[in-house]
Amino acid sequence: MSEEVKATEEPKKKFGLISYANGKSLEEINGTIPVPKASDAGFWKTLLRYSGPGALVSVGYMDPGNWSTSITGGQNFGYLLMSVILLSSLIAMLLQYMAAKLGIVTQMDLAQAIRARTSKALGVILWILTELAIMATDIAEVIGAAIALYLLFGIPLIIAVFITVLDVLLLLLLTKIGFRKIEAIVVALILVILFVFVYQVALSNPDWAAVVQGLVPSAEAFSTKEVNGMTALSGSLGIIGATVMPHNLYLHSAISQTRQIDHDDEESVAQTVRFSTWDSNISLTAAFFVNALLLIMGVAVFKSGAVQDPSFFGLYHALSDSSTLSNPVLISVAKSGALSVLFAVALLASGQNSTITGTLTGQVIMEGFVHMRMPLWARRLITRLISVIPVILCVLMTAGQPEVQQHEAINNLMNNSQVFLAFALPFSMIPLLMMTDSKVEMGDRFKNSWIIKIMGWVSVISLTVLNLISLPGKTGAIAAFFGDNITSGQLLEANIIAYIAIILVLALLAWTVIDLYRGNKRYAAEMAAKHNVQG
Repeated sequence: MSEEVKATEEPKKKFGLISYANGKSLEEINGTIPVPKASDAGFWKTLLRYSGPGALVSVGYMDPGNWSTSITGGQNFGYLLMSVILLSSLIAMLLQYMAAKLGIVTQMDLAQAIRARTSKALGVILWILTELAIMATDIAEVIGAAIALYLLFGIPLIIAVFITVLDVLLLLLLTKIGFRKIEAIVVALILVILFVFVYQVALSNPDWAAVVQGLVPSAEAFSTKEVNGMTALSGSLGIIGATVMPHNLYLHSAISQTRQIDHDDEESVAQTVRFSTWDSNISLTAAFFVNALLLIMGVAVFKSGAVQDPSFFGLYHALSDSSTLSNPVLISVAKSGALSVLFAVALLASGQNSTITGTLTGQVIMEGFVHMRMPLWARRLITRLISVIPVILCVLMTAGQPEVQQHEAINNLMNNSQVFLAFALPFSMIPLLMMTDSKVEMGDRFKNSWIIKIMGWVSVISLTVLNLISLPGKTGAIAAFFGDNITSGQLLEANIIAYIAIILVLALLAWTVIDLYRGNKRYAAEMAAKHNVQG
Protein backbone atom coordinates (compact mmCIF):
# COMPACT_ATOMS: atom_id res chain seq x y z
CA MET A 1 0.00 0.00 0.00
CA SER A 2 1.02 3.61 -0.50
CA GLU A 3 2.82 5.59 2.14
CA GLU A 4 0.64 7.61 4.47
CA VAL A 5 1.02 11.35 4.33
CA LYS A 6 2.43 12.33 7.70
CA ALA A 7 2.30 15.65 9.43
CA THR A 8 5.63 17.39 9.57
CA GLU A 9 7.40 17.32 12.90
CA GLU A 10 8.57 20.91 12.42
CA PRO A 11 6.45 23.76 13.77
CA LYS A 12 3.98 24.96 11.16
CA LYS A 13 5.13 28.09 9.38
CA LYS A 14 2.50 30.81 9.22
CA PHE A 15 2.25 33.93 7.08
CA GLY A 16 -0.88 35.84 8.03
CA LEU A 17 -3.85 33.60 7.30
CA ILE A 18 -1.73 31.08 5.36
CA SER A 19 -0.02 28.23 7.20
CA TYR A 20 2.02 25.21 6.10
CA ALA A 21 0.05 21.97 5.82
CA ASN A 22 1.33 18.51 4.97
CA GLY A 23 -0.70 16.28 7.24
CA LYS A 24 -3.79 14.18 6.85
CA SER A 25 -6.45 15.25 4.38
CA LEU A 26 -8.97 17.62 6.05
CA GLU A 27 -7.12 16.95 9.31
CA GLU A 28 -9.80 18.48 11.58
CA ILE A 29 -12.39 15.88 10.55
CA ASN A 30 -10.19 13.00 9.37
CA GLY A 31 -11.13 9.78 11.18
CA THR A 32 -13.51 11.54 13.59
CA ILE A 33 -16.71 9.57 12.92
CA PRO A 34 -16.90 6.13 14.60
CA VAL A 35 -18.45 3.27 12.65
CA PRO A 36 -19.51 -0.19 13.86
CA LYS A 37 -18.53 -3.53 12.36
CA ALA A 38 -21.17 -4.77 9.93
CA SER A 39 -21.07 -8.20 11.57
CA ASP A 40 -22.10 -6.63 14.89
CA ALA A 41 -24.52 -3.88 13.87
CA GLY A 42 -26.08 -5.29 10.71
CA PHE A 43 -26.07 -3.94 7.16
CA TRP A 44 -28.54 -1.05 7.45
CA LYS A 45 -27.28 0.41 10.73
CA THR A 46 -23.71 0.24 9.44
CA LEU A 47 -24.70 1.86 6.12
CA LEU A 48 -26.39 4.69 8.02
CA ARG A 49 -23.14 5.48 9.87
CA TYR A 50 -21.22 5.54 6.59
CA SER A 51 -23.86 7.63 4.79
CA GLY A 52 -23.08 11.30 4.20
CA PRO A 53 -19.96 11.72 2.04
CA GLY A 54 -21.90 10.45 -0.99
CA ALA A 55 -24.49 13.19 -0.50
CA LEU A 56 -21.81 15.90 -0.46
CA VAL A 57 -20.35 14.48 -3.66
CA SER A 58 -23.71 14.13 -5.42
CA VAL A 59 -24.35 17.88 -4.95
CA GLY A 60 -21.89 18.56 -7.78
CA TYR A 61 -23.99 16.41 -10.09
CA MET A 62 -27.16 18.46 -9.58
CA ASP A 63 -25.83 22.00 -9.21
CA PRO A 64 -27.30 24.99 -11.14
CA GLY A 65 -24.96 24.30 -14.07
CA ASN A 66 -26.91 21.10 -14.83
CA TRP A 67 -30.36 22.62 -14.91
CA SER A 68 -30.34 24.60 -18.13
CA THR A 69 -28.63 21.85 -20.18
CA SER A 70 -31.09 19.15 -19.09
CA ILE A 71 -34.27 21.22 -19.51
CA THR A 72 -33.17 22.68 -22.86
CA GLY A 73 -32.15 19.20 -24.06
CA GLY A 74 -35.63 17.95 -23.23
CA GLN A 75 -37.29 20.89 -24.99
CA ASN A 76 -35.32 20.32 -28.19
CA PHE A 77 -34.93 16.54 -28.42
CA GLY A 78 -37.63 15.02 -26.26
CA TYR A 79 -36.43 11.98 -24.31
CA LEU A 80 -33.53 11.24 -26.69
CA LEU A 81 -30.86 12.50 -24.26
CA MET A 82 -32.15 10.48 -21.29
CA SER A 83 -29.59 7.81 -22.22
CA VAL A 84 -26.80 10.42 -21.96
CA ILE A 85 -27.88 11.30 -18.42
CA LEU A 86 -27.89 7.57 -17.54
CA LEU A 87 -24.44 6.93 -19.04
CA SER A 88 -23.01 10.03 -17.34
CA SER A 89 -24.39 8.85 -14.00
CA LEU A 90 -22.95 5.35 -14.40
CA ILE A 91 -19.52 6.79 -15.28
CA ALA A 92 -19.81 9.10 -12.26
CA MET A 93 -20.48 6.10 -10.01
CA LEU A 94 -17.39 4.35 -11.36
CA LEU A 95 -15.12 7.39 -10.91
CA GLN A 96 -16.42 8.22 -7.43
CA TYR A 97 -15.96 4.60 -6.34
CA MET A 98 -12.30 4.80 -7.36
CA ALA A 99 -11.86 8.21 -5.68
CA ALA A 100 -13.27 6.99 -2.37
CA LYS A 101 -11.21 3.79 -2.55
CA LEU A 102 -8.02 5.77 -3.18
CA GLY A 103 -8.58 7.89 -0.07
CA ILE A 104 -9.54 4.98 2.17
CA VAL A 105 -6.73 2.61 1.15
CA THR A 106 -3.79 5.00 0.71
CA GLN A 107 -4.89 7.55 3.38
CA MET A 108 -4.18 10.28 0.80
CA ASP A 109 -6.66 12.37 -1.12
CA LEU A 110 -6.23 12.64 -4.89
CA ALA A 111 -4.33 15.95 -4.71
CA GLN A 112 -1.88 14.52 -2.15
CA ALA A 113 -1.44 11.33 -4.18
CA ILE A 114 -0.66 13.24 -7.39
CA ARG A 115 1.71 15.62 -5.59
CA ALA A 116 3.54 12.71 -3.90
CA ARG A 117 4.38 11.20 -7.31
CA THR A 118 5.04 14.36 -9.35
CA SER A 119 7.32 17.41 -9.27
CA LYS A 120 6.65 20.60 -7.34
CA ALA A 121 6.33 22.65 -10.56
CA LEU A 122 3.67 20.32 -11.96
CA GLY A 123 1.88 20.35 -8.62
CA VAL A 124 1.58 24.15 -8.72
CA ILE A 125 0.29 24.09 -12.33
CA LEU A 126 -2.32 21.44 -11.54
CA TRP A 127 -3.37 23.36 -8.44
CA ILE A 128 -3.97 26.54 -10.47
CA LEU A 129 -5.89 24.60 -13.13
CA THR A 130 -8.12 22.96 -10.53
CA GLU A 131 -8.69 26.28 -8.73
CA LEU A 132 -9.90 27.76 -12.03
CA ALA A 133 -12.31 24.85 -12.43
CA ILE A 134 -13.68 25.41 -8.91
CA MET A 135 -14.10 29.12 -9.62
CA ALA A 136 -15.90 28.30 -12.87
CA THR A 137 -18.29 26.11 -10.90
CA ASP A 138 -18.64 28.89 -8.32
CA ILE A 139 -19.78 31.32 -11.03
CA ALA A 140 -22.74 29.03 -11.75
CA GLU A 141 -23.53 28.93 -8.02
CA VAL A 142 -23.36 32.74 -7.73
CA ILE A 143 -25.69 33.15 -10.70
CA GLY A 144 -28.12 30.50 -9.47
CA ALA A 145 -28.31 31.85 -5.90
CA ALA A 146 -28.52 35.52 -7.00
CA ILE A 147 -31.32 34.78 -9.45
CA ALA A 148 -33.18 32.75 -6.80
CA LEU A 149 -32.99 35.71 -4.37
CA TYR A 150 -34.17 38.07 -7.12
CA LEU A 151 -37.10 35.83 -8.07
CA LEU A 152 -38.20 34.99 -4.53
CA PHE A 153 -37.74 38.36 -2.81
CA GLY A 154 -37.43 40.92 -5.63
CA ILE A 155 -33.90 41.86 -4.56
CA PRO A 156 -32.13 43.75 -7.40
CA LEU A 157 -29.75 41.41 -9.17
CA ILE A 158 -26.58 43.41 -8.47
CA ILE A 159 -27.38 43.45 -4.74
CA ALA A 160 -28.31 39.76 -4.80
CA VAL A 161 -24.89 38.96 -6.27
CA PHE A 162 -23.20 40.74 -3.35
CA ILE A 163 -25.48 38.95 -0.86
CA THR A 164 -24.14 35.60 -2.13
CA VAL A 165 -20.77 36.63 -0.66
CA LEU A 166 -22.39 36.48 2.78
CA ASP A 167 -22.78 32.71 2.52
CA VAL A 168 -19.35 32.70 4.18
CA LEU A 169 -21.30 33.40 7.41
CA LEU A 170 -23.30 30.22 6.81
CA LEU A 171 -20.05 28.34 6.37
CA LEU A 172 -18.69 29.75 9.64
CA LEU A 173 -21.80 28.49 11.42
CA LEU A 174 -21.54 25.04 9.85
CA THR A 175 -17.91 24.62 10.92
CA LYS A 176 -19.06 24.92 14.53
CA ILE A 177 -21.74 22.22 14.47
CA GLY A 178 -19.75 19.18 13.36
CA PHE A 179 -19.27 17.34 10.07
CA ARG A 180 -22.06 14.81 10.68
CA LYS A 181 -24.61 17.63 10.95
CA ILE A 182 -23.24 19.23 7.77
CA GLU A 183 -23.91 15.92 5.99
CA ALA A 184 -27.47 15.91 7.36
CA ILE A 185 -28.12 19.49 6.17
CA VAL A 186 -26.87 18.63 2.68
CA VAL A 187 -29.13 15.56 2.55
CA ALA A 188 -32.10 17.69 3.63
CA LEU A 189 -31.43 20.23 0.86
CA ILE A 190 -31.11 17.43 -1.70
CA LEU A 191 -34.49 16.07 -0.58
CA VAL A 192 -36.00 19.55 -1.06
CA ILE A 193 -34.69 19.67 -4.65
CA LEU A 194 -35.89 16.11 -5.35
CA PHE A 195 -39.35 16.81 -3.90
CA VAL A 196 -39.84 19.94 -6.01
CA PHE A 197 -39.10 18.19 -9.30
CA VAL A 198 -40.99 14.99 -8.43
CA TYR A 199 -44.03 17.13 -7.64
CA GLN A 200 -43.84 19.15 -10.85
CA VAL A 201 -43.23 16.12 -13.07
CA ALA A 202 -46.00 14.12 -11.36
CA LEU A 203 -48.45 16.90 -12.18
CA SER A 204 -47.36 16.88 -15.83
CA ASN A 205 -48.22 13.16 -16.26
CA PRO A 206 -45.39 12.39 -18.76
CA ASP A 207 -45.31 9.52 -21.26
CA TRP A 208 -43.45 7.02 -19.06
CA ALA A 209 -43.10 4.49 -21.89
CA ALA A 210 -41.24 7.13 -23.92
CA VAL A 211 -39.10 7.98 -20.87
CA VAL A 212 -38.03 4.34 -20.50
CA GLN A 213 -37.36 4.08 -24.24
CA GLY A 214 -35.17 7.19 -24.00
CA LEU A 215 -32.90 5.38 -21.53
CA VAL A 216 -31.74 3.05 -24.31
CA PRO A 217 -28.47 4.44 -25.78
CA SER A 218 -28.74 5.69 -29.35
CA ALA A 219 -26.19 6.98 -31.86
CA GLU A 220 -28.69 9.74 -32.67
CA ALA A 221 -27.92 11.32 -29.27
CA PHE A 222 -24.43 12.19 -30.60
CA SER A 223 -25.53 13.21 -34.10
CA THR A 224 -25.47 16.67 -35.69
CA LYS A 225 -29.27 16.78 -35.81
CA GLU A 226 -30.10 20.44 -35.09
CA VAL A 227 -33.14 21.89 -33.31
CA ASN A 228 -33.45 25.58 -32.31
CA GLY A 229 -29.73 26.15 -32.94
CA MET A 230 -28.65 23.19 -30.77
CA THR A 231 -27.33 19.90 -32.13
CA ALA A 232 -27.92 16.61 -30.34
CA LEU A 233 -24.14 16.30 -29.99
CA SER A 234 -23.77 19.71 -28.32
CA GLY A 235 -26.72 18.92 -26.05
CA SER A 236 -25.11 15.62 -25.04
CA LEU A 237 -21.74 17.27 -24.46
CA GLY A 238 -23.44 19.95 -22.35
CA ILE A 239 -25.06 17.31 -20.15
CA ILE A 240 -21.80 15.35 -19.82
CA GLY A 241 -19.77 18.48 -19.11
CA ALA A 242 -22.22 19.66 -16.46
CA THR A 243 -22.43 16.22 -14.84
CA VAL A 244 -18.89 14.86 -14.37
CA MET A 245 -16.85 17.52 -12.57
CA PRO A 246 -13.18 17.27 -11.52
CA HIS A 247 -13.55 18.75 -8.05
CA ASN A 248 -15.86 15.90 -6.96
CA LEU A 249 -13.03 13.38 -7.30
CA TYR A 250 -10.74 15.42 -5.03
CA LEU A 251 -13.55 15.96 -2.53
CA HIS A 252 -14.61 12.32 -2.32
CA SER A 253 -11.06 11.04 -1.85
CA ALA A 254 -10.80 13.37 1.18
CA ILE A 255 -14.16 13.02 2.92
CA SER A 256 -14.14 9.23 2.54
CA GLN A 257 -11.46 9.38 5.25
CA THR A 258 -13.77 10.93 7.87
CA ARG A 259 -14.73 7.49 9.23
CA GLN A 260 -12.58 5.77 11.83
CA ILE A 261 -10.68 2.89 10.24
CA ASP A 262 -8.16 0.42 11.62
CA HIS A 263 -5.67 0.46 8.74
CA ASP A 264 -3.79 -2.48 10.23
CA ASP A 265 -6.93 -4.58 9.74
CA GLU A 266 -7.52 -5.29 6.04
CA GLU A 267 -11.12 -6.32 6.73
CA SER A 268 -11.84 -2.94 8.33
CA VAL A 269 -10.49 -1.19 5.22
CA ALA A 270 -12.52 -3.52 2.96
CA GLN A 271 -15.71 -2.80 4.93
CA THR A 272 -15.15 0.95 4.59
CA VAL A 273 -14.60 0.66 0.83
CA ARG A 274 -17.77 -1.44 0.49
CA PHE A 275 -20.08 0.81 2.50
CA SER A 276 -18.60 4.00 1.05
CA THR A 277 -19.43 2.60 -2.40
CA TRP A 278 -23.01 1.91 -1.31
CA ASP A 279 -23.31 5.43 0.10
CA SER A 280 -21.91 7.00 -3.08
CA ASN A 281 -24.06 4.96 -5.46
CA ILE A 282 -27.29 5.66 -3.54
CA SER A 283 -26.62 9.42 -3.55
CA LEU A 284 -25.60 9.46 -7.22
CA THR A 285 -28.79 7.54 -8.05
CA ALA A 286 -30.72 10.41 -6.44
CA ALA A 287 -28.67 12.85 -8.56
CA PHE A 288 -29.55 10.83 -11.66
CA PHE A 289 -33.26 11.14 -10.85
CA VAL A 290 -32.95 14.91 -10.33
CA ASN A 291 -31.26 15.35 -13.73
CA ALA A 292 -33.73 12.97 -15.39
CA LEU A 293 -36.64 14.89 -13.85
CA LEU A 294 -35.17 18.15 -15.18
CA LEU A 295 -35.10 16.72 -18.70
CA ILE A 296 -38.62 15.32 -18.29
CA MET A 297 -39.72 18.81 -17.21
CA GLY A 298 -38.41 20.14 -20.52
CA VAL A 299 -40.54 17.62 -22.40
CA ALA A 300 -43.69 17.12 -20.32
CA VAL A 301 -44.17 20.25 -18.20
CA PHE A 302 -43.78 22.71 -21.05
CA LYS A 303 -45.28 22.64 -24.52
CA SER A 304 -42.77 21.71 -27.20
CA GLY A 305 -40.67 24.75 -28.10
CA ALA A 306 -42.57 26.95 -25.64
CA VAL A 307 -39.53 27.96 -23.59
CA GLN A 308 -37.78 30.59 -25.69
CA ASP A 309 -35.63 31.80 -22.81
CA PRO A 310 -33.73 28.79 -21.31
CA SER A 311 -32.21 30.93 -18.53
CA PHE A 312 -33.39 30.57 -14.94
CA PHE A 313 -35.47 33.75 -15.44
CA GLY A 314 -37.18 32.24 -18.47
CA LEU A 315 -37.87 28.92 -16.76
CA TYR A 316 -39.28 30.69 -13.68
CA HIS A 317 -41.68 32.80 -15.75
CA ALA A 318 -42.61 29.85 -17.98
CA LEU A 319 -43.72 27.92 -14.87
CA SER A 320 -46.23 30.67 -14.08
CA ASP A 321 -47.39 31.23 -17.69
CA SER A 322 -50.37 29.05 -18.60
CA SER A 323 -49.64 29.43 -22.33
CA THR A 324 -46.35 27.51 -21.98
CA LEU A 325 -47.63 24.61 -19.87
CA SER A 326 -48.77 21.27 -21.22
CA ASN A 327 -51.93 20.25 -19.33
CA PRO A 328 -54.87 21.68 -17.30
CA VAL A 329 -53.61 20.39 -13.92
CA LEU A 330 -50.29 22.18 -14.33
CA ILE A 331 -52.06 25.34 -15.49
CA SER A 332 -54.33 25.44 -12.43
CA VAL A 333 -51.40 24.98 -10.03
CA ALA A 334 -49.25 27.48 -11.97
CA LYS A 335 -51.89 30.19 -11.49
CA SER A 336 -51.26 30.02 -7.75
CA GLY A 337 -47.56 30.71 -8.36
CA ALA A 338 -46.58 27.47 -6.60
CA LEU A 339 -44.64 25.94 -9.52
CA SER A 340 -42.40 28.94 -10.07
CA VAL A 341 -41.79 29.57 -6.35
CA LEU A 342 -40.85 25.92 -5.76
CA PHE A 343 -38.45 26.10 -8.71
CA ALA A 344 -36.72 29.16 -7.20
CA VAL A 345 -36.55 27.49 -3.76
CA ALA A 346 -34.89 24.42 -5.31
CA LEU A 347 -32.44 26.71 -7.13
CA LEU A 348 -31.48 28.44 -3.87
CA ALA A 349 -31.07 25.08 -2.11
CA SER A 350 -28.83 23.85 -4.91
CA GLY A 351 -26.60 26.92 -4.70
CA GLN A 352 -26.18 26.65 -0.91
CA ASN A 353 -25.32 22.97 -1.15
CA SER A 354 -22.61 23.72 -3.69
CA THR A 355 -21.17 26.41 -1.40
CA ILE A 356 -20.36 23.82 1.26
CA THR A 357 -18.76 21.29 -1.07
CA GLY A 358 -16.85 23.84 -3.15
CA THR A 359 -15.14 25.28 -0.07
CA LEU A 360 -14.11 21.87 1.27
CA THR A 361 -12.69 20.93 -2.14
CA GLY A 362 -10.71 24.17 -2.30
CA GLN A 363 -9.04 23.36 1.00
CA VAL A 364 -8.28 19.79 -0.16
CA ILE A 365 -6.48 20.85 -3.34
CA MET A 366 -4.60 23.74 -1.70
CA GLU A 367 -3.24 21.49 1.05
CA GLY A 368 -2.61 18.56 -1.28
CA PHE A 369 -0.90 20.32 -4.20
CA VAL A 370 0.97 23.21 -2.56
CA HIS A 371 0.88 22.32 1.17
CA MET A 372 -0.84 25.57 2.17
CA ARG A 373 -3.84 26.03 4.43
CA MET A 374 -6.22 28.93 5.04
CA PRO A 375 -9.19 29.21 7.41
CA LEU A 376 -12.32 27.99 5.61
CA TRP A 377 -14.04 31.36 5.94
CA ALA A 378 -11.07 33.23 4.42
CA ARG A 379 -10.73 30.78 1.57
CA ARG A 380 -14.46 30.99 0.82
CA LEU A 381 -14.48 34.77 0.96
CA ILE A 382 -11.53 35.13 -1.45
CA THR A 383 -12.87 32.55 -3.92
CA ARG A 384 -16.37 34.02 -3.89
CA LEU A 385 -15.13 37.62 -4.30
CA ILE A 386 -13.12 36.57 -7.36
CA SER A 387 -16.09 34.60 -8.75
CA VAL A 388 -18.56 37.48 -8.42
CA ILE A 389 -16.39 39.87 -10.47
CA PRO A 390 -17.40 38.47 -13.91
CA VAL A 391 -21.04 38.23 -12.79
CA ILE A 392 -21.09 41.86 -11.60
CA LEU A 393 -19.39 43.02 -14.83
CA CYS A 394 -21.95 41.10 -16.88
CA VAL A 395 -24.88 42.64 -14.95
CA LEU A 396 -23.44 46.19 -15.22
CA MET A 397 -22.56 45.90 -18.94
CA THR A 398 -26.08 44.76 -19.84
CA ALA A 399 -27.91 47.13 -17.47
CA GLY A 400 -29.14 49.37 -20.28
CA GLN A 401 -30.24 46.52 -22.58
CA PRO A 402 -33.68 44.88 -22.80
CA GLU A 403 -34.44 42.39 -20.03
CA VAL A 404 -34.30 39.35 -22.33
CA GLN A 405 -30.78 40.27 -23.49
CA GLN A 406 -29.66 40.71 -19.87
CA HIS A 407 -30.96 37.26 -19.06
CA GLU A 408 -29.28 35.73 -22.10
CA ALA A 409 -25.94 37.37 -21.21
CA ILE A 410 -26.01 35.97 -17.67
CA ASN A 411 -27.05 32.54 -18.94
CA ASN A 412 -24.23 32.58 -21.52
CA LEU A 413 -21.72 33.58 -18.83
CA MET A 414 -22.78 30.59 -16.74
CA ASN A 415 -22.54 28.19 -19.68
CA ASN A 416 -19.23 29.61 -20.91
CA SER A 417 -17.67 29.42 -17.45
CA GLN A 418 -18.00 25.65 -17.60
CA VAL A 419 -15.34 25.50 -20.35
CA PHE A 420 -12.64 25.26 -17.67
CA LEU A 421 -14.11 21.95 -16.58
CA ALA A 422 -13.17 20.48 -19.97
CA PHE A 423 -9.56 21.52 -19.34
CA ALA A 424 -9.36 20.29 -15.75
CA LEU A 425 -11.27 16.99 -15.99
CA PRO A 426 -8.53 14.80 -17.57
CA PHE A 427 -6.03 15.90 -14.88
CA SER A 428 -8.18 14.34 -12.17
CA MET A 429 -9.56 11.32 -14.02
CA ILE A 430 -6.38 9.88 -15.56
CA PRO A 431 -4.20 10.14 -12.41
CA LEU A 432 -7.07 8.62 -10.40
CA LEU A 433 -7.23 5.65 -12.76
CA MET A 434 -3.45 5.21 -12.83
CA MET A 435 -3.27 5.28 -9.02
CA THR A 436 -6.11 2.82 -8.43
CA ASP A 437 -4.81 0.48 -11.18
CA SER A 438 -1.46 0.26 -9.36
CA LYS A 439 -0.60 -2.70 -7.14
CA VAL A 440 2.12 -0.55 -5.55
CA GLU A 441 -0.41 2.07 -4.41
CA MET A 442 -3.43 -0.12 -3.65
CA GLY A 443 -2.09 -3.59 -2.88
CA ASP A 444 -3.32 -6.85 -4.42
CA ARG A 445 -6.74 -6.75 -2.82
CA PHE A 446 -7.77 -3.17 -3.56
CA LYS A 447 -6.26 -2.43 -6.98
CA ASN A 448 -8.82 -2.20 -9.79
CA SER A 449 -10.04 -5.51 -11.19
CA TRP A 450 -9.58 -5.99 -14.93
CA ILE A 451 -13.29 -5.25 -15.49
CA ILE A 452 -13.08 -1.96 -13.55
CA LYS A 453 -9.82 -1.16 -15.34
CA ILE A 454 -11.35 -1.64 -18.81
CA MET A 455 -14.53 0.28 -17.96
CA GLY A 456 -12.45 3.00 -16.32
CA TRP A 457 -10.13 3.58 -19.28
CA VAL A 458 -13.01 3.48 -21.79
CA SER A 459 -14.93 6.03 -19.70
CA VAL A 460 -11.94 8.29 -19.04
CA ILE A 461 -10.71 8.33 -22.64
CA SER A 462 -14.25 8.87 -23.96
CA LEU A 463 -14.94 11.76 -21.58
CA THR A 464 -11.56 13.35 -22.28
CA VAL A 465 -12.05 13.15 -26.05
CA LEU A 466 -15.65 14.44 -25.86
CA ASN A 467 -14.63 17.36 -23.66
CA LEU A 468 -11.76 18.33 -25.96
CA ILE A 469 -13.71 18.00 -29.22
CA SER A 470 -16.39 20.23 -27.71
CA LEU A 471 -13.97 23.18 -27.81
CA PRO A 472 -13.59 23.92 -31.58
CA GLY A 473 -16.31 24.46 -34.20
CA LYS A 474 -19.21 26.84 -34.68
CA THR A 475 -21.13 25.24 -31.81
CA GLY A 476 -17.97 24.74 -29.73
CA ALA A 477 -17.32 26.07 -26.25
CA ILE A 478 -14.74 28.64 -27.44
CA ALA A 479 -16.98 30.02 -30.20
CA ALA A 480 -19.71 30.56 -27.59
CA PHE A 481 -17.61 33.36 -26.08
CA PHE A 482 -18.15 35.38 -29.30
CA GLY A 483 -21.96 35.29 -29.02
CA ASP A 484 -24.70 33.80 -31.20
CA ASN A 485 -24.01 35.72 -34.42
CA ILE A 486 -20.39 34.75 -34.88
CA THR A 487 -18.60 35.92 -38.04
CA SER A 488 -16.29 33.76 -40.16
CA GLY A 489 -13.28 35.72 -38.85
CA GLN A 490 -14.35 35.21 -35.26
CA LEU A 491 -14.92 31.50 -35.92
CA LEU A 492 -11.39 31.18 -37.30
CA GLU A 493 -10.03 32.95 -34.22
CA ALA A 494 -12.10 30.72 -31.93
CA ASN A 495 -10.85 27.57 -33.66
CA ILE A 496 -7.20 28.70 -33.40
CA ILE A 497 -7.66 29.30 -29.66
CA ALA A 498 -9.42 25.94 -29.28
CA TYR A 499 -6.70 23.94 -31.05
CA ILE A 500 -3.93 25.71 -29.12
CA ALA A 501 -5.81 24.87 -25.91
CA ILE A 502 -6.16 21.22 -26.96
CA ILE A 503 -2.40 20.97 -27.72
CA LEU A 504 -1.55 22.56 -24.35
CA VAL A 505 -3.91 20.21 -22.50
CA LEU A 506 -2.47 17.14 -24.23
CA ALA A 507 1.12 18.27 -23.59
CA LEU A 508 0.41 18.94 -19.90
CA LEU A 509 -1.42 15.63 -19.68
CA ALA A 510 1.59 13.80 -21.16
CA TRP A 511 3.83 15.50 -18.57
CA THR A 512 1.46 14.42 -15.78
CA VAL A 513 1.27 10.80 -16.97
CA ILE A 514 5.08 10.52 -17.37
CA ASP A 515 5.70 12.06 -13.94
CA LEU A 516 3.16 9.75 -12.30
CA TYR A 517 4.63 6.69 -14.02
CA ARG A 518 8.18 7.59 -12.94
CA GLY A 519 7.03 8.43 -9.42
CA ASN A 520 5.23 5.12 -9.11
CA LYS A 521 8.32 3.23 -10.33
CA ARG A 522 10.50 5.15 -7.88
CA TYR A 523 8.18 4.36 -4.98
CA ALA A 524 8.07 0.67 -5.99
CA ALA A 525 11.88 0.55 -5.94
CA GLU A 526 11.96 2.24 -2.52
CA MET A 527 9.48 -0.27 -1.12
CA ALA A 528 11.44 -3.19 -2.60
CA ALA A 529 14.70 -1.89 -1.08
CA LYS A 530 13.01 -1.41 2.28
CA HIS A 531 11.64 -4.96 2.12
CA ASN A 532 15.10 -6.36 1.31
CA VAL A 533 16.67 -4.51 4.26
CA GLN A 534 13.99 -5.81 6.63
CA GLY A 535 14.39 -9.31 5.15
